[in-house]
Amino acid sequence: MNPWAVDARCTPGCAAHAAPRVPLAEAVRRYAALTYEMTRGVAKGERLAEFETLRAQARGVLAALGVRLEAAPGPLSVSGPNGVGTLIVANHVSWLDIVAVLAVEPATLLAKREVGGWPVIGTLARRIGTRFIDREGLRALPGAVAELTGTLRSGRSVVVFPQATTWCSTSGGRFRRATFQAAIDAGAPVRPITIDYRQHGAPSTVAAFLGDEDFGTSLRRVVSAGGLSVRVTAHPQLAPGADRRALAARTRSAVCSTESPAHV
Repeated sequence: MNPWAVDARCTPGCAAHAAPRVPLAEAVRRYAALTYEMTRGVAKGERLAEFETLRAQARGVLAALGVRLEAAPGPLSVSGPNGVGTLIVANHVSWLDIVAVLAVEPATLLAKREVGGWPVIGTLARRIGTRFIDREGLRALPGAVAELTGTLRSGRSVVVFPQATTWCSTSGGRFRRATFQAAIDAGAPVRPITIDYRQHGAPSTVAAFLGDEDFGTSLRRVVSAGGLSVRVTAHPQLAPGADRRALAARTRSAVCSTESPAHV
């Protein structure tokens, strides 16, 4: 079962190819390349958490899948006051979102706890220092926010997906406000980013991971996708302010905008 809960309006039927599939021989080659990249990542052990090693590994995974990365040059993190990290906030379409962001700039990830139990992917996630959270465990939420605040204060940037769900479009879903409290408490800047997918330049939902779809089915669709690219658009940073409701709304507005990538 897909560990990302989704809204009933987005179902596996929303995910579709926008271009012809690649030949079977190319799909087989991609599976072999992905197996090699994942095996190599596991073999690196603790070294996988190193900045350049992790970025190279993420880019290797995208290349193995035949996915082209489009992103503005420069880091997603910004210089925060007193050396605090950046809360990097993205919309959520697919499991591939995580790979795309790490290919731009490795940062600490905040993910749903089920991800940690996935074979291979869960192992890699734990080794790079991913913070896992039970999104339905309200009692644990204050502790999770406090831990996130501490991570930001330590100078490390954190990537969050506040929709807490996957959607087939950028504009789907509200942003949950809890993680924004961590940015306020830490005095950390917020970097909104937009993740979207295209096939041969046309918008595509082929990478979307929705409903009760299993990972293997989603992976097969990505592997067979022709001309697939993922675009990571960085928007101007936001000051945290003092109202998490307002901060969440401003961030969502930026993420769902169609502005050109910021020069970061």
